[in-house]
Amino acid sequence: MTKRRILVTSALPYANGPIHLGHLVEYIQTDIWVRFQKMRGNECWYVCADDTHGTPIMLRAEKEGITPEQLIDRVWKEHKADFDGFLVGFDNYYSTNSPETKHYADDIYLKLKAAGLIEVRAVEQYYDPVKEMFLPDRFIKGECPKCHAKDQYGDSCEVCGTTYQPTDLLNPYSAVSGATPVRKQSDHHFFKLGACTDFLRGWIRPPQVQPEAANKLIEWLDAGLSDWDISRDAPYFGFEIPGAPGKYYYVWLDAPIGYMGSFRNLCDTRGIDFDAFWDRQKAAAEKTELYHFIGKDILYFHALFWPAELESAGYRTPTSVFAHGFLTVNGTKMSKSRGTFITASSFLKNLNPEWLRYYFAAKLGAGIDDIDLNLEDFVARVNADLVGKYVNIASRAAGFITKHFDGTLAYTGDTWALTAQAGAAAAQVQEAYEAREYGQALRHIMSVADRINEEFDRAQPWVLAKDEGRRAELQDICSRTLHGFKLLSVLLAPVLPATARRVARELFGLDRDFLWSDAIEPPQRINAYRHLMTRVDQRQVDAMLSDNAPDTVSTKEAQSRARHPEQQQRASKPLVEPIAETIGIDDFAKVDLRVARIAKAEHVDGAEKLLRLTLDLGGETRNVFAGIKSAYSPEQLEGRLTVMVANLAPRKMKFGVSEGMVLAAGPGGKELFILNPDSGAEPGMKVK
Repeated sequence: MTKRRILVTSALPYANGPIHLGHLVEYIQTDIWVRFQKMRGNECWYVCADDTHGTPIMLRAEKEGITPEQLIDRVWKEHKADFDGFLVGFDNYYSTNSPETKHYADDIYLKLKAAGLIEVRAVEQYYDPVKEMFLPDRFIKGECPKCHAKDQYGDSCEVCGTTYQPTDLLNPYSAVSGATPVRKQSDHHFFKLGACTDFLRGWIRPPQVQPEAANKLIEWLDAGLSDWDISRDAPYFGFEIPGAPGKYYYVWLDAPIGYMGSFRNLCDTRGIDFDAFWDRQKAAAEKTELYHFIGKDILYFHALFWPAELESAGYRTPTSVFAHGFLTVNGTKMSKSRGTFITASSFLKNLNPEWLRYYFAAKLGAGIDDIDLNLEDFVARVNADLVGKYVNIASRAAGFITKHFDGTLAYTGDTWALTAQAGAAAAQVQEAYEAREYGQALRHIMSVADRINEEFDRAQPWVLAKDEGRRAELQDICSRTLHGFKLLSVLLAPVLPATARRVARELFGLDRDFLWSDAIEPPQRINAYRHLMTRVDQRQVDAMLSDNAPDTVSTKEAQSRARHPEQQQRASKPLVEPIAETIGIDDFAKVDLRVARIAKAEHVDGAEKLLRLTLDLGGETRNVFAGIKSAYSPEQLEGRLTVMVANLAPRKMKFGVSEGMVLAAGPGGKELFILNPDSGAEPGMKVK
């Protein structure tokens, strides 16, 4: 296989607020693709940076009584911590307020100017007489001149999508002071975007952009491209334009150039050839690739302005610009009043980030459709797929191998068919990942997991384990099951990098992370299985929603609004609370009952009714506190079998964490009964 050389970027988050789940759609999408490319053995670099310039940064720093540099340094650390928490593996996460970005901004500007594509002309713009400053587009609000929607920004209407000049707004006002702005003239620098129309008509087509994106871009081209105002007046936080005192690059000029700045910084650190990825002739000769992952709201900048700048300045243009849709929560736009404007840090505080990576991946395709985070579906899907299907495979099979065969795997007959099946599955998932069809990839992976679980159940290894004459069969089915688990772990590694790393190093004893080629080769040994992942508890989701609830809304109300946004809350509570909420058969079917052997039973200091039980589930052990002390002493229990609710979320108690629930029958007191040790059941068996 020829090794590809790839540079990948995500859009730069603005250094004026926290990372939220809407942002993470893009960074998780990009990270999965990059991890996949690296696992395939390709040279793939992933760079990004904080977007740090502009009036909003200047005004926020002024409000906080600090310098813009202090503000962007603090926000950079916050953003980086969030990205690290969600396992987004940038090769370099930098800042646009850097000497490298300034160098390439000046270089591109001067080349555009030399090509006759920069024009300076006087413009009339709005000026805030109270703040004594020219107002950027986003700090002027008013009525859209086309559809007459109120409170629209000065550059575009969020209702009808029309772009316009701030002076076109009706009934404008300053978003900084609230004053009615006055018109003043100032010299501005313009990039003659319209002169690039012919080039852009040839460029905006697949594979450079997605088909649906190309259709929208052609509409904009047909309407005519206006010259782009790339300068702003002081006071402004940014880079001053060469030879133009008091004039600064508009933030959208140097923001995408921040990709170049971040990569230059990485190149200087790692000894990478910058020109091989950005110089037009060298990039073509060396066949390097450049991909931008962005939200569909900034398509105009990345698929018109950016390639036009690069082409006109002699740099290479992107191989592809991949746009994605927006995130909704429970079917509606993220909302602070409903507690669904969820920050990355609040998710990390309450939930496992790999759960969200998996859920987003299951929803993502190659198009630009919006995706929805339905919180009830999130809980159900993660628990069913990751715990009930994927992790369950290793927890069931590994115990037999370590107990009966000292960790050695062995396969009956030729393993060619086994490796051929694994190779076919890997090829299908590989194709889906490459095309960014992550939902399709995960559906195929989970269908493989279903087949592995079904084959394991049909073989009934708990029965084979009782027959000394069938030990070869037992070793074979468990070995093939664990080969399947290894295959699944490799295929899921781009989505679940932390879990896959643990599987590779702890279970299979590798001294490295998985490579894509590891999917095929059957493993020969395993180490003792260690618990990999817990189930999502709805209470964790509620705690996250509570952390994002506005101060004026109670925690309980915020949780209710988030779960049921279509329903209005009642003005008052009923006088009598219902005994319980009814459940359907589908809810009951979610309860996972498993046979467990009581490996150890102990008294709990300070507890009158509780015993601490160590339960063997056939390769996995759980710690459970059970209120059965009135019926059994610890020595009576050890070696007995019981039935436990295996998918009950862990509960933190006064005496420790209980990882399930033991079931017993009887009226209570001394009359509580569990299974006898010779009942014929085996640890790990599912009770149906």
